[in-house]
Amino acid sequence: MIDKFISSAAEALADVPDGATVMIGGFGNAGMPAELIDALIAQGARDLTVVNNNAGNADAGLAALIGARRVRKIICSFPRQTDSWHFDKLYRAGKLELELVPQGTLAERIRAAGAGIGAFFTPTAYGTRLAEGKETRRIGDRDYVLEYPIYGDYALIKADRADRWGNLTYRKSARNFGPLMAMAAKTTVVQVRETVELGELDPEHVVTPGIFVKRVVKH
Repeated sequence: MIDKFISSAAEALADVPDGATVMIGGFGNAGMPAELIDALIAQGARDLTVVNNNAGNADAGLAALIGARRVRKIICSFPRQTDSWHFDKLYRAGKLELELVPQGTLAERIRAAGAGIGAFFTPTAYGTRLAEGKETRRIGDRDYVLEYPIYGDYALIKADRADRWGNLTYRKSARNFGPLMAMAAKTTVVQVRETVELGELDPEHVVTPGIFVKRVVKH
């Protein structure tokens, strides 16, 4: 019997190793899996590469993971805002590596990993410092930059409802990067508001099929 419900976030993340690439959903605080991040901090994995839209807010969630010095590198599109002081301090001190990726390119690089696409050309960032060292090509009357997929060892995402097979629905904008990251990671761990019995989710409302989900924790 397939049952992907896990009793605790600690159990769901017990096997995350040092040096793992961890995708973390969320657009700021919207859709951020805060309980899973707290469990990852408690678990103790270090030297992580984190893929996220931004670099944390204030002192909680992703910012707390960065502040705990567990992150070696962050791949994101929007690292600096008024309350991203943990990122700012460590980056300026040379203790945190940053790979800056335009937001649309970030989403497409994650999607490419899940879709099995080897690489793709985009006009975004052509002629800027972000394109330095990358292959470029003129296609038609536009210039493009070659970008490669971003794969995750783990994806930590937040959904609204799940059944024991791992089928997921989301709540409005809290969906953001969740479906893409679930497809791009080897092990997807999901924090949900509600768990339901098989058959209670309308198939037309399922956004992430359970085939992409390994573990579900209710919080």
